[in-house]
Amino acid sequence: MFVVADGARVLRIWSYNPPMKRGGLTTSQPGIAAMAIDAVRSAPGFGSRVDVAARVRIAGLGFGTAPIGNLYAEVGEDEARDALERALRLGVRYFDTAPFYGHGLAERRLGRALVGSRRDGFAVSTKVGRRIESDPAQDAGVTDGFAVRGSRAVFDYSHDGVLRSFEASLERLGLDRVDLLFLHDVGRLTHGDNHPEMLRQALDEALPAMAGLRDQGVVDAIGIGVNEVEVCRELMPRFDLDCIMLAGRYTLFEQASALPMLDDAQRRGVKVIVAGPYNSGLLGDPHGPGSTYNYLPADRDTLERARTIYAICAEEGVDVGAAALQFPSAHPGVCAVVAGIRNVMEVESALARSSQRLPTRIWPRLRGAGIIAAVAPVPGAPA
Repeated sequence: MFVVADGARVLRIWSYNPPMKRGGLTTSQPGIAAMAIDAVRSAPGFGSRVDVAARVRIAGLGFGTAPIGNLYAEVGEDEARDALERALRLGVRYFDTAPFYGHGLAERRLGRALVGSRRDGFAVSTKVGRRIESDPAQDAGVTDGFAVRGSRAVFDYSHDGVLRSFEASLERLGLDRVDLLFLHDVGRLTHGDNHPEMLRQALDEALPAMAGLRDQGVVDAIGIGVNEVEVCRELMPRFDLDCIMLAGRYTLFEQASALPMLDDAQRRGVKVIVAGPYNSGLLGDPHGPGSTYNYLPADRDTLERARTIYAICAEEGVDVGAAALQFPSAHPGVCAVVAGIRNVMEVESALARSSQRLPTRIWPRLRGAGIIAAVAPVPGAPA
């Protein structure tokens, strides 16, 4: 909770559940998220670094909640609830969300679905870096990519902004701690010419505030949640990150820019969670390429590359979505894959795809066509 001390708002946690013990949750069903989080802390090294990095272990499939935050189109309350409850019943144990997703809607829906679940039976990640403000004048059908009205999202990497955002997320989720906390969308791709200024504030204010929450035990691990590789390389040497959520950059469709970063993260003990394995819908449809890539209309070259993937998979009798979900986890630096899910059908499809046995010959065929980079690990290959 926040209390006022000498005119300033200060976060003070009076009680919280202890961090999950290592190996606290396992599953024997392939493809379903099994996770355990273990944070190991020691005295500071230089700046905000620690001598022994935190270790985060989350494995398998995660449920991305942006779609049930009305991404692009409205999702009914019943449809969102049914999807979350079905995922829980089928063994999904990791859920990723953010205040930005539906301006709080995704967090509220997730929180309601988790009521009654054992706290050591699921992991939640959320994000900071934007504050959600009421804006009655905002009456567009889609705002920031979400079908919501009466609110807006504003970037805020300040120390107090992070604490306020985190408090609001806990209230929406109905939790007193989260397992992972990411700084959302820091990087040049998002901030353009303002990137140096925003990066400095992230290093001076946002990330230290997050580290303080980690030290208090209300967050087990911290990191960044981004769609670009360069900022990962910028931040890893400069702050004690436990994990990175990288969306859309290490996928069946593209790997080249992310591979050096993944190797760097592995050397540093920073875990990577891959999100956006379908590249925002490009590889999600079982019948052919989607029309979007990087949340924008796909251009001709992108569609041609995607058609090559579909053609090879069709010849081998492979569902492109299954190959897309399984490919990223072959890299030893990747600990989990998060897929955006909108409804029960997508829950069941993602679980089936993640556990489906694929013919090993699909990978050399895709590599030979230039789809998979020469040095990218593939499922089933010797470690």
